[in-house]
Amino acid sequence: MCGRFAFFSAHEAVLRLFDLPPGTPAIEPRWNIAPTQYVPVVRTDHEGARRLAMLYWGLVPHWAKEKSIGARMINARAETLAEKPSFRTAYRRRRCLVIASGYYEWQSLPAGKQPGFIRRASGEPFAMAGLWESWIEKEGEPPLESCAIVTTEAAGRLAQLHHRVPVILPPEAFAPWLDPRLTDTAPLAPLLVAPAEGVMEPVPVSRRVNNARNEGPELVEPIALP
Repeated sequence: MCGRFAFFSAHEAVLRLFDLPPGTPAIEPRWNIAPTQYVPVVRTDHEGARRLAMLYWGLVPHWAKEKSIGARMINARAETLAEKPSFRTAYRRRRCLVIASGYYEWQSLPAGKQPGFIRRASGEPFAMAGLWESWIEKEGEPPLESCAIVTTEAAGRLAQLHHRVPVILPPEAFAPWLDPRLTDTAPLAPLLVAPAEGVMEPVPVSRRVNNARNEGPELVEPIALP
């Protein structure tokens, strides 16, 4: 799963990776992003151009009666996207890229649960496959735009931390994933796999990240385990 992540990459690296237009605002760095907070995503506008947006993390389906349902839908399982009522329409029509510098996972050790920060071995930002929705609580009010991160079965070294991992899309997959005209999702299914061994590296970090109120670059600094 993905229940906490961080973004602190250089603005220029984000513009380059996602081919965003000049004038795109810089994203505020965050080292402890938690569900129900707003997260940076890339999606396409009506003209097909890529745009940055800040969406509520926790997908609220358009048919939901209450916003609180989003807290239970921060992740969407790749294996059931096409079937689950909460996600199937977004999978066909409203896909996005969730921007990250790394995410956290917890491993059970004799001394307790130890957080690890999983980052690209290259140190570059990356894209987690996402879905987004628009929900209106009351007529006349602006819609709440929310998102979920797609996860899949873990493999290799990452499976030692948790049995689920976010789907991390390579740059060549951005265009088909973001294309709203691609409503036949069959060509997208092969993209929903765990990252290849060696693409991502986990490092142990301070347990201060356990508290979502804690922030700062020290949260992602590797530590030595006893």
